Amino acid sequence: MLAGLVTTLALVPEVISFSIVAGVDPMVSLVALIVLAIAMSILGGRPGVITAAAGLVALVIAPLVHQHGVQYVLPTVVLAGVPQIVFGFAGLARLIPRSVMTGFVNALGVLDFTAQVPHVLNVPWLAYVLFALTFAIIFVVPRFTKAVPSPLIAIVVVTVIVIVAHLVVPNVADGGPRRESSPASPPSPCR
Repeated sequence: MLAGLVTTLALVPEVISFSIVAGVDPMVSLVALIVLAIAMSILGGRPGVITAAAGLVALVIAPLVHQHGVQYVLPTVVLAGVPQIVFGFAGLARLIPRSVMTGFVNALGVLDFTAQVPHVLNVPWLAYVLFALTFAIIFVVPRFTKAVPSPLIAIVVVTVIVIVAHLVVPNVADGGPRRESSPASPPSPCR
């Protein structure tokens, strides 16, 4: 149960960063995360199945959102998923050289990094202190106990500090684009 909680909490910044890359309101991505987490809890994971937000989707969806709006994201993802399922059953992944996959993943990492850099610049100095505290907890706590995952302890401790001390630091509602094509609430699939 703790591992599931940590995984869910780790996915929150991931989907937010991908929503920023895609140009989608982060709140829409958080709803998608909830649906993903529930679906994966019911269906379970399998080797080779991505059970988290995929950076590739964010990069492909970005031009679509910019040109046509967020209402086309769901149909596009569903239509793009069908060929992937067919390719998976056909075993076509074996035909792609490892160097191509490594290059793709590295390029994706560079694109994600460059998309997130502006969001760590010009933030209050306190955000950097909390960031350092989070990493310290993650790396020091396992030396004393592994009963509770250290990332979970870090998230709880830093969150409590921010709430109790009434610290003003950037949060999910502050980040990400708000465009005319990105409504404040998730799009209805019936539109």
